[in-house]
Amino acid sequence: MTNAYSGRKATGTCDLLITHVHIATMDPSINAHSENTAGSYGEISDGAVVIDQGVIQWVGSAESIPSALQPKEVINGHGQWLMPGLIDCHTHLIYAGDRSTEFEQRLEGKSYSDIAKQGGGIMSTVNATRRCSLDHLIDQSRPRLEALLREGVTTLEIKSGYGLNLETELKILRAARELEQQYPVRIEKTFLGAHTLPPEFSGQADAYIKHVCEEMLPVIAEEGLATAVDVFCENIAFNVSQTEKVFQCAKSLGLHVKLHAEQLSDSQGTQLATAYEALSVDHLEYLSEEGVKALENSTTVATLLPGAFYFLKESQLPPVEKLRASGIPMALATDLNPGTSPFTSLRLMMNMACTLFGLTPSEALAGVTRQSARALGLHHQVGMIKTGYQADLTLWPIQSPASLAASLTGERPSLTFYQGKVRSSSAY
Repeated sequence: MTNAYSGRKATGTCDLLITHVHIATMDPSINAHSENTAGSYGEISDGAVVIDQGVIQWVGSAESIPSALQPKEVINGHGQWLMPGLIDCHTHLIYAGDRSTEFEQRLEGKSYSDIAKQGGGIMSTVNATRRCSLDHLIDQSRPRLEALLREGVTTLEIKSGYGLNLETELKILRAARELEQQYPVRIEKTFLGAHTLPPEFSGQADAYIKHVCEEMLPVIAEEGLATAVDVFCENIAFNVSQTEKVFQCAKSLGLHVKLHAEQLSDSQGTQLATAYEALSVDHLEYLSEEGVKALENSTTVATLLPGAFYFLKESQLPPVEKLRASGIPMALATDLNPGTSPFTSLRLMMNMACTLFGLTPSEALAGVTRQSARALGLHHQVGMIKTGYQADLTLWPIQSPASLAASLTGERPSLTFYQGKVRSSSAY
């Protein structure tokens, strides 16, 4: 075990001292050479954390707390596990309407592609969201956000994409901005205007992509409503050439890019995404050898979405062993959406990633902390318990970090800290 980890401000006054906690730092440099499997969590046994002005200032063993330290507040963790706040790096949280009938249709034998081609799927949600007012859209989205917060999520991404016209895309992103102002959570906003082809551009995919690039993206960028741009590159959505046009436009406007890739077929979108230094490529069930090699030679994160795999009853597994062997970072996310992954639990995704995809519990926890932070471009700010990082933390009444993936028996964080302050759950 590591006794003293790091310190920036280990003397004088500080806002908060958390002591007598087992710490899963999720920092791969901690206990990197330990033969103890607990070392894969970057564990510090009976540790302490010093926080000031919302930032982690020192991490180490409780017995090594500097004697000159004068904390304004002390929290005794009584041997519970302190971990980074959870990060959901792929959600479609803001939408209107209901698509439960599609669940029935799939059980009756229709595929996701069949439903989409018949006017269901994404377009069903688009129509409902277009009709919904901003205030009503926010109110409908609150329960989903609050469910994630109760489970210890401190950072998440919200995509647009259920508008497919400028007015509604703006409405969704403004709703995300409003929710971030109302709740103690960090929300990264992604523009997904190229989600599917709207009916007013039926048969005119190239014209719609031009509309996205020339009429929608400049307004989104000017208002500062998104930090990234995503595209659904798939045989039922947009091809690689069309995707590249959106990437070129996004990059010219100073926005990051991401990609829904290789979910239903091998579109070779991953190779394109890595060429444009995408933050992440997400889904990846049909990722090819060439796609793996492209990721290996890039900084792009592979984001796995087991909820959609499970809910759609897919059988093509993402190539986890190849990703692991190549050292490619694997993030996990809920893919929260009304039609293909209606889940608000990252812990359920951790369990599914282990049981369905073969991840280890430590890989799953890294996938919703350190690697998800990387998938959002926030890996120097959140996702680890490390000096200089934001004090977004969760305190869990569990026996082992593996419990977060292994069991779904109702445990919630005893405390959640957002930017160094205890986040009250009384409002949700």
